[in-house]
Amino acid sequence: MHSDAAEFDYIVVGAGTAGCLLANRLSADPANRVLLIEAGGRDNYHWIHIPVGYLYCIDNPRTDWLFRTEPDPGLNGRSLIYPRGKTLGGCSSINGMLYIRGQARDYDGWAEALGDEAWRWENCLPDFIAHEDHQRLDAGGDADAGHRDFHGHGGEWRVEKQRLSWEVLDDFAAAAVEAGIPRTDDFNRGDNEGVDYFEVNQRGGWRWNAAKAFLRPVCEKRSNFTLWHSAQVHRLLFDEGGSDGKPRASGVELERGGAVTRVTAKREVIMAAGAIGSPQLLQLSGIGPADLLAQHGIAVVRELPGVGENLQDHLQIRSVYRVSGAKTLNTLAASWLGKAKIGLEYLLHRTGPMSMAPSQLCAFTRSSADYRHPNLEYHVQPLSLPAFGQPLHDFPAITASVCNLNPTSRGTVRIKSADPRQAPAIAPHYLSTEEDRKVAADSLRVTRRIAEQPAFAKYQPEEVKPGIEYQSDEDLARLAGDIGTTIFHPVGTAKMGRAEDPMAVVDSHLRVHGVDGLRVVDASVMPTITSGNTNSPTLMIAEKAARWILAGE
Repeated sequence: MHSDAAEFDYIVVGAGTAGCLLANRLSADPANRVLLIEAGGRDNYHWIHIPVGYLYCIDNPRTDWLFRTEPDPGLNGRSLIYPRGKTLGGCSSINGMLYIRGQARDYDGWAEALGDEAWRWENCLPDFIAHEDHQRLDAGGDADAGHRDFHGHGGEWRVEKQRLSWEVLDDFAAAAVEAGIPRTDDFNRGDNEGVDYFEVNQRGGWRWNAAKAFLRPVCEKRSNFTLWHSAQVHRLLFDEGGSDGKPRASGVELERGGAVTRVTAKREVIMAAGAIGSPQLLQLSGIGPADLLAQHGIAVVRELPGVGENLQDHLQIRSVYRVSGAKTLNTLAASWLGKAKIGLEYLLHRTGPMSMAPSQLCAFTRSSADYRHPNLEYHVQPLSLPAFGQPLHDFPAITASVCNLNPTSRGTVRIKSADPRQAPAIAPHYLSTEEDRKVAADSLRVTRRIAEQPAFAKYQPEEVKPGIEYQSDEDLARLAGDIGTTIFHPVGTAKMGRAEDPMAVVDSHLRVHGVDGLRVVDASVMPTITSGNTNSPTLMIAEKAARWILAGE
């Protein structure tokens, strides 16, 4: 059953990190009629808003698409859960809340490859600042001029210090300094080398997601703004109204309330469904590799071989150290009394373990002297467990997860059928290059070097995972495949590139090559992954894109 609904100026597909900001900016002009479509439901699940609730949102059908990777040779045949947010706020409703922009060289590299100065660090920095509300700049805050040059205040995107500290992590940080990693008080000035606690996207001990920041209350009060949640887009619609004979995106077909509806866009359709959802929907709509589309009986609207290619992600390698004489979450949460105390502390003060982001201590450093820039990121936690979703170990321990910031391995996202309800095949191809395997082995050695420093010696650390008996490059690379997991940063599957790049999907203003009225604005457009967590760079991309869209550029 089909029915036709109203016409809008802009249709934004996906109410995640990018989509929420886009909807806010585009609807600020009352003359623009904006429709925001989200496949998931409202973000009214209580565990979305309690920081530790990510444990109950990931791999939960209420908030997660429940994707799984294909068995991966680089992971010795293992398949991983691949969380992607399916609710208002998207991944910002289930992610780690960690505010990291990456390195200046990331954006300078994009600008050089694209031939577009708009992507240089100094030209991206204003787009980070535009929506930022940094705690350092609160009235009476201790920000110096250096912080004011790099951070904003009064924007929608709240950034705060964590509301906890752990002695065992303080001492791990001291050990990192002894191992040659400098201290820093700001990871977001363009060179993030150093060690300190992460800053987080929270407000007063609650998660601050993109729906709170950009939709409520301002956006949802606008008469020219329409939000449809629990509505899954099946495919994009096209007509022949494009320039020079190009197809033009004219709207979308979606399922809402059991009925299939078609809605039209007078100006643009904007894909903001993420690094998995956007390439999937482009392929379902006839934009992608011609042989893949033919395999599933989908007529080609525009052949773009790069749609779904170039998948990049950060693979974290988790080292677990048993410690003695340390307070860790393993011991604090070992009893019902301990859990009750943790709950009471959060109830009364919004502090303690329930206010925790998934990782607390951060460090950026080099895997070897061969690198001129930090190519590793640490996420260190005062806890340990066999695998995500499993109970904590029954002994005190910490986990030091390390990831290669600039992997050279490339994966794919490809539809398995023409049915929009069927998840695509996600094949990250982790550790598929010699360089990535070498960095993995070296990164485990860096972790050991930190743990061996005098500042950490009082805990008598014992390497439980992967095990000190493994020393060779071959052993450590194999073990990285055994214990490595995604850190939930997929990007690159609809990459920006010049028109002559056969694998480029969008141009430097995020317009789909060869199709009018269609852009992609999310992490899928990154040509290379940023050197850090990817949520806030996605907001920067959306901020920049909104300005271009409104200017008709």
